[in-house]
Amino acid sequence: MEENKSNKIAAIVPAAGLGRRFVTGQNKPLYVLFGKPLVVWALQALQSVEEISEIVPVVKEEDLKIAAELVGRYEISKVRRIVPGGAERQDSVYNGLRALDKETSVVVIHDGARPFVTGSLIKNTILELQGVDGVITGVPLKDTIKEVKKRKPAVAGRKQRQNGTGSLVKKTLDRQVLRAIQTPQTFRFAMLLDAHERARAEGLYATDDAALIERYGGSIRVIEGSYSNLKITTFEDICFAEILYLKSCA
Repeated sequence: MEENKSNKIAAIVPAAGLGRRFVTGQNKPLYVLFGKPLVVWALQALQSVEEISEIVPVVKEEDLKIAAELVGRYEISKVRRIVPGGAERQDSVYNGLRALDKETSVVVIHDGARPFVTGSLIKNTILELQGVDGVITGVPLKDTIKEVKKRKPAVAGRKQRQNGTGSLVKKTLDRQVLRAIQTPQTFRFAMLLDAHERARAEGLYATDDAALIERYGGSIRVIEGSYSNLKITTFEDICFAEILYLKSCA
């Protein structure tokens, strides 16, 4: 595929997830953390990066109006359109990609539920794109990681044993070569759009956009992320986020 020769850099913020594990009764990206909804933290970080000229938030259909109000209230001037999400995160990112004009050369993907990303980390992913098709952020693992055997489904009607209900260890993995992957993730726009379209044709879903680039032969570079770049998944994560924020202000 011929590489786009323009220099336009855009960002997509997927914020349309169901938040099944975030049991507060409200949409997770709109949860207010220290006076601002989670998604606003992410949008402001992207707004601060001079190289980015456009930001496209992707939200639930029912959140389009409130998202527009937040963009106006917090003066996120690089947002010129807000896109409704899809059934899965991958569908939402695809909707965002389709909303970008074809002059876009590079696209940054950052989750709306990661409020503490910094502008410098975002910029580093852009700078490191030279010579590869994508740049992702990650941190070394702190815990020992073990691969376990898949458990067989329980047989209906069979009495379950009191003991031995856990999974058996298959092997211990070398954590020195493993990374916990975060966003931001930055890609060549044309390649990412093509990867999404090929995945849709195959009915393939991946856990992040980099996995799609990998599947279709692209090269991905991992750079150092930050343990502070927390993703809010459960309500317990809010407690960690509050501690991190208060510590940074001390």
